[in-house]
This record gives sequence, structure tokens and C-alpha cells, in this order.
Amino acid sequence: MTVTQFFCRQAKAVELFHGQPDYTEVPAFASPNQDTKVATYSPDGSRFVYTQAHSVFIIDANDGSVAVELPVKDVFDVHFSPLGTFLCAWSRPTADQDASNVTIWKTDLASRSGVKVGEYKARNQTGWKPQFTADESLVCRLTSPSELQFYNTAKEPMLQGKALHVLNTKASGKIASYAVSPGKNMSVAVFLPEHSGKPASIRVYNIPNFQQPVSQKQFFKAETCEFKWNGIGTSLLALVSTDVDSSNKSYYGESTLYLMGIIGSFDQRITLDKEGPIHDFSWSTSSREFGVIYGYMPAQTTFFDARGNSIHSLAPSSKNTLAYSPHARYILVAGFGNLQGTVEIYDRQDKFKKIATFEASNTSVCEWSPDGQYIMTATTVPRLRVDNCCKIWHHTGELCYIKEYKELFSAKWRPQDSSLFDPRALDSIKPAQHESALNYLSKRKGRMPNSKEPKGVYRPPHARTAGFKSSFASNSSDESDKSSASSVGGYKPPGARTKVIPGAVLRSSNDPKNRKRKGIPGAVKKTEDKPASAPVSAPSEKPQEIPSESSSQSLAEGNSPEEKKIRALLKKLRAIETLKQKKSAGDHLEETQILKIQTEDKVRSELSSLGWKE
Repeated sequence: MTVTQFFCRQAKAVELFHGQPDYTEVPAFASPNQDTKVATYSPDGSRFVYTQAHSVFIIDANDGSVAVELPVKDVFDVHFSPLGTFLCAWSRPTADQDASNVTIWKTDLASRSGVKVGEYKARNQTGWKPQFTADESLVCRLTSPSELQFYNTAKEPMLQGKALHVLNTKASGKIASYAVSPGKNMSVAVFLPEHSGKPASIRVYNIPNFQQPVSQKQFFKAETCEFKWNGIGTSLLALVSTDVDSSNKSYYGESTLYLMGIIGSFDQRITLDKEGPIHDFSWSTSSREFGVIYGYMPAQTTFFDARGNSIHSLAPSSKNTLAYSPHARYILVAGFGNLQGTVEIYDRQDKFKKIATFEASNTSVCEWSPDGQYIMTATTVPRLRVDNCCKIWHHTGELCYIKEYKELFSAKWRPQDSSLFDPRALDSIKPAQHESALNYLSKRKGRMPNSKEPKGVYRPPHARTAGFKSSFASNSSDESDKSSASSVGGYKPPGARTKVIPGAVLRSSNDPKNRKRKGIPGAVKKTEDKPASAPVSAPSEKPQEIPSESSSQSLAEGNSPEEKKIRALLKKLRAIETLKQKKSAGDHLEETQILKIQTEDKVRSELSSLGWKE
């Protein structure tokens, strides 16, 4: 049984892990304990490389043992040939302007040897990598702004002396970018930006016939170009972009997608039915179709056949990442970067049916495993310096494994041919979750609020105090006594109506409690001894009498200016009392509310001057 493998690189450590089901470390691999600038696999997965300050280590990926140690200092970037035979290393340039800082090494795992076969100077780290044909018979690099030279890899020293083939575009313009096809039919695509009023162009040549391109497309509004060949090297997608949108509609500039072939039978612009930038585009691993995510958010996702005809569109959503599984069975559509991190999985063989959705926020690395069953998502620096981790998900959306780090710099699956894995395994049942995933989900569940817990009775803001009675009985009995004019001090001006709560027990004016508040002689003294929060009388007591007509008439008498002012001052005093209760309960008060509390003495003195007594 073939087992997958992946690596995780920290600042001073590199780890190699087996994939499902054990997620154990590769036994023979010894993790470094010094600064490690770069770590990666070769395209064929046979080799793993990492760099140290004074050496480059090439590891046999099958068992994790050190195959070759290359004496190269200060390496900041590496690049493998398609079959892993050649390793190119870019070192930091020295003060010597003529010194070479790119070295090419030929390695052999069987003999565990590495020989330097070429070197050249490349001061800029951008665009330094040479490109190889799929069979590694030719290697090319840009030797001048308008000249691409091809060399035989069997000739040593490599990339020196007279070139075997030369593509010169001096008459048409400078070469801004190029890409060699991965197929058996050797081809190369070049992008020439606008120059001296001439339009920009993309040209596809068959190697070594450089007299006439087999396919060509010209256009204006082009500053950069990104090439993506399909897996068999017969068709090419080219994303042409400008940094500035002349219509001022987009912050991201303008972008256009072109489809071109190596036989010249078609070259066309892909028609997209929504305005906005192109976020991502990807070939199917079958090389027979491709998908594009485009337009302003929510973006549109559309799939096209190899001729550029639309075959299916998903519903608009906030997505910017698209990836086919190695067997072309599943399609991952996700929204990373400044988006929420939602990942959706679609079954291509079941009419693009959605089979899973999960959240992978703050993701900076997202890759399918070689067997097409699992997805790696990782949060790395410098994208984010907190919550760094590497997660492995099943394509059904279940988290299978997680490894958390203080700082994680990179993570990647080991490339393996999909033919090594049985595609029928994709329909198997869900695998068992690793202990790390179970612990992580358990902790996360413990931090989440339980939505099933009772929320309690709603209380309005003015009633949210420490001494508030939650029961309706106490609320109805006590609060019914506190009319809008008599809740503070017991004064009820004539004409004020008694507030009656439906269903509440009414008190007579002859009630001892009311007699005291109204200043009626003979009030029972023991009512003064009751605390403010004393329980109310039981519901079995006789209902109180409704106030008589004569008493209601007496309440309506008296509307002098003094009484009106007393009512207004009492209203202020009630508001002050409410604010004081909030303050004692620990509620936050605004500055204006604090100032209002400070006016209590002034309000009480005015009431005293008007003859009001508590």
C-alpha cells in the first residue's frame, strides 16, 4: 500500500510525516536544528531538499535518509528539474560583480552523489530559474531581454558556450515572461509587452522552429502575463493583466484570459459574463477542461471545455481559489485571503453536486493529496503569525489531523503519481480521525457557547439591578404601588391617575400601607419596619377594594403651578434613583448620566422649598 507524505518547515526545524492513517514521522529523517531558509520536494517526489547556512541537503524521500550534501553557502531559493535529476540553487550575491551565484547540480540517488554541471550570474531573485523540457534533454534561460537560449543538458558545463537553439525577439520587443510546455511535444510560450506603440502579444513556438509561431495573439492593455499549461502540454491558458483599471471600476486593474493551442487550430479570448477581476483559473488534471473564478464579489465560477465552451456554472459566492483533485473526480472551490475561508467540494462525475462544506479560515496553503482523498490547509508566516498550524481534511469535510506550531513557514504534500492510488478508494467510508483532531475539536467545542442553555426571562434595561425580583407576582404587587408620581417619597399630586396592571391585586385607600404614604393618621407603624424587598401578601388574601368615587374625585383636584413643578421634580428624582441603582449594580453610565446623579441635592432642596416632605 502506497502511503502519502508531507513536510512542515519551521525556522529551525523540518519535519517529514507519513499521511493517513498514522501521521507518524519518517523514522530515518533527522530534523535540522539550524536556520532553514528553504525546503521542498522535487516535481516527481523522489527527492526532498532543505538548506542550511553552509550546505544543501538532498534527502531520499522514500526513506528519509540523506543522499547528498552539497557545499553551497547562503542558499535562499532552489529549483528542481521535472525528473529531479538537476538541482538549481540561488545564493545571495556577493560584492564581486562577476561572481556566479546560481549553481546547477546533477544528483544521483543510486550512487548518492552530486556534481556541479553549471553556473551563471543572476543578481535578481525574480526570474532566475532556468526551465527544462519534460524529458530534461534541454534547458533554457533568458540571457538578455530579447533572447532565450536553449542548451543540451548532456553538455558540460551547462548553460555556457554556444547555445543549441536561440529564440530572438529583438525586432518585436522584449520577453517579459515565458513557459516551457510539460508535454512530449516540446513548445515554449513567450509574452511580449507593449513596445513603441506596438500591441502586446503572446506567441507559442515549437522547439526548435522559431521562425514562425504556431499560435499568436495580439492585444493592448497588457503589462503582465501568467501562463498555465495543461498536463499534457497541448493547450495553454494565459492571464493578461494591467495594474491600473482605465475605467476606475476595479482596484485590482484589468485582467483577460486567453486560450491557445500548440497546433494553431485555435486561439481565443475566454468570454466571461461578469465584470471584475479574474481571481483564479486552473486546468483539470484530465487536461480536458478548466475552471475560472471571476467578477466582483460574490464571484462567479464557470467551467469550460478544452475549446473554451462553457459547460457549467456554480451559484455566485465569495470564492477566489479553485483546484481539481489528482483523479479529476473532485473540485475544490474556496475563499481565502481576506475572505471567510469557506471550502466547498464538488463531485465532477455527479453533475457538479456539492458533497461537503467546511471552514478553514486564515489559510495560506491549500493542496490536494496525491491520492485525491485528502486536503491540506495550513496557516503560515508571514501571512499570519498566530494560530499557525497544518490541517488534513477528508474530502467529505471531516478534520482528520492537525499539528499546531508557534511559527510555521511552509508545508507541502510529496508529489506522487496518481496511478499509484486506486481511484475506487475515493468512494470508501470516512477514515477514523486522528487523536490530534479529536482533542482539537473537543477543546474547540468546550469554548463554544451552548445554545441549548436557557436564556432566562427578558428584563428591560431599567429593571436589570441586583435587587430586581424576577417573578411576576412580586413585580405586579410591588410595582403596582409605584405610580408615576409616587414612587419616590410617597407624594401623589391631585389629578394623577393610579396605574393599574391588568390582573394585579388592587389596594384600597384605607390600606395601612397607602394610608401612611398619603399621610393619613392611624397608619400602622409596623409597615415601616418592612424591608424594601419584603415578600408580598399571598394570592389567597382577599382582593383589595377599588378606590371610591369620592377618593377619585379628590385625586383630580388641584392643578396649581406649585403642584405641577413638584410633579416635574419628582420625575427627575425617580430618574436619579434609577441611575443610582444601575450604578450600584455595576452598569456602565454615560457622562451625562453621572452629572444627572450629582443634581440630586439640588432637586431635593427645591422640593423642600415647595413644601414637599418625604
